[in-house]
Amino acid sequence: MEDKRYAILIDADNISAKYIKAILDEMTKYGSITYKRIYGDWTNNQASKWREELLTNSITPIQQFCNTAGKNATDSALIIDAMDILYTGRVEGFCIVSSDSDFTKLASRLRESGMDVIGMGEDKTPKSFKAACSVFTNLEILLEQDADRTKENISSKTIQDAIVEIITENENNGKKTGLGELGNSLLKKYSDFDVRSYGYSSLSKFIEEMDDTFTLYKKETTILVGLRDDNIKREQLEAYIRECVHQSMGEGVDLAAMGQKLHKKYPDFKVKEYGYSTLQKFVSHISGLELITESETVKRLVEKETEVRESLAEQFRRTALSKKKKTKSGKK
Repeated sequence: MEDKRYAILIDADNISAKYIKAILDEMTKYGSITYKRIYGDWTNNQASKWREELLTNSITPIQQFCNTAGKNATDSALIIDAMDILYTGRVEGFCIVSSDSDFTKLASRLRESGMDVIGMGEDKTPKSFKAACSVFTNLEILLEQDADRTKENISSKTIQDAIVEIITENENNGKKTGLGELGNSLLKKYSDFDVRSYGYSSLSKFIEEMDDTFTLYKKETTILVGLRDDNIKREQLEAYIRECVHQSMGEGVDLAAMGQKLHKKYPDFKVKEYGYSTLQKFVSHISGLELITESETVKRLVEKETEVRESLAEQFRRTALSKKKKTKSGKK
């Protein structure tokens, strides 16, 4: 599958040249860059720092003279170019880099045409522009220069509640929730959501900190997110273990295999939460079952007081005795 093609359009009047590397690096996450254009009045001394970056990063400068005081010709030129590019059909998305609310309508119009719109700007960017974008990224976060600033982020509790809602809705529809899907759903709900605002490098680390509410587990190659089920009663676990042993038709269940079965059925099962340091100690307290040691590394769960159990025990004793005899004869 080919990468999505994007056009990056930068408003030089509102964005500092110090962000260019962060902008281009961030866009590599989304796809390939087909257009790189920057708009401003290059006769103005304020644009001098941008000039150094144009050749280095192969960005096409678009000159716009400020003919009338109070009128922003740069905004108009950027908007016109965006619509021209849209109608060429050569891109699947746009990255509009500005902290100006004047591009709110443009972002909405592009999305109406099925375009993916990535917005980038400083913290001062109006909420209207942030909300109009598919995703909005704070440039100051990218540079990690906002450590001493107090930000008005969406509260962690709000995000946590949103995650619970997303997972619950999927469960009601018989679906599991993948980590990637969860991230996309959060961005649709809060377009300026960025885990880096909360001091985390990834969504998985952000969720891991809420381990009293959520659990991460892997199924094949997909990382899934689930609600931590504190209501897994000990009775449920014991009943499931007994059922597995009973279905073994008298052969018993290897302890290691039993552990795998438990984690498959209950991904967030942790034996320590039930007051035991090991699974062996946990199962040894289940009535009706007995743990038989076949060797130092193999232990098997069987049903208590059955002829099968006695037969297995006798078989294991004979095997162990035979091994001892072979060891002694080998020494001679």
